[in-house]
Amino acid sequence: MNKTKVFAVIFALLAAAMALGFAIPKEENHTEYLRIHIRANSNDDIDQTVKYAVKERIVEFLTPYVAQAKTKENAEKIIKSLLPSIEKVADETLLKKGFSYSSKAKINNEKFPTRAYGEYTLESGYYDALIVELGSGKGDNWWCVVYPPLCFTGSGSNYVYKSKIYEIIRNFFEKEAK
Repeated sequence: MNKTKVFAVIFALLAAAMALGFAIPKEENHTEYLRIHIRANSNDDIDQTVKYAVKERIVEFLTPYVAQAKTKENAEKIIKSLLPSIEKVADETLLKKGFSYSSKAKINNEKFPTRAYGEYTLESGYYDALIVELGSGKGDNWWCVVYPPLCFTGSGSNYVYKSKIYEIIRNFFEKEAK
C-alpha cells in the first residue's frame, strides 16, 4: 500500500473514532480550585532552601486573608488585590537571606499533574493558581491549594498553616518506626 492510501486509512479510522465518541480526551479545566505554586530560582540547594523560607512567610501573610474567602472567586479576588504585597513579602525574605534576585507573583491558568492532598486528589488538568516565581522560577516548586483551604486553615484570629504533605510523610515514618 502506498503512503497516500495508508494516510487515508488512518485518517478515516480517526474520523470514525471521533464520530463515535472515542476522541482523545482533553485535559479538564478545573474551576473550583485555586492552587498555589512557589517556584524556586533553580534546583541548587541554596535556592531550594530559600524557597521554603519564602513559602513560610507568604503562607503566614496570606492565611488571615484566605480564611475570609467564602468562594473560589472571592479568594481569587483577594489574592489579586494582594499581588504587590505578596511580592513585597517574598522580596523582603529574599533580601534578608542575602539573595539579589526578586519575585514575580501572578494568577494564571496552568496545567497541573494529578496530586493528592491528604484524603483529596486533584486530577491532572488546568487550574487557576497563584504563581510566585523566585528569580528565574526554573527550579522545583512548592505547591498546595489556597481554595478550598487544604493548606491554609484556622478559625477566628488563630490561624495555623497545615501541610498535608508533611502529615503524610510523618505518618508514614511513624508507622515504619513501629
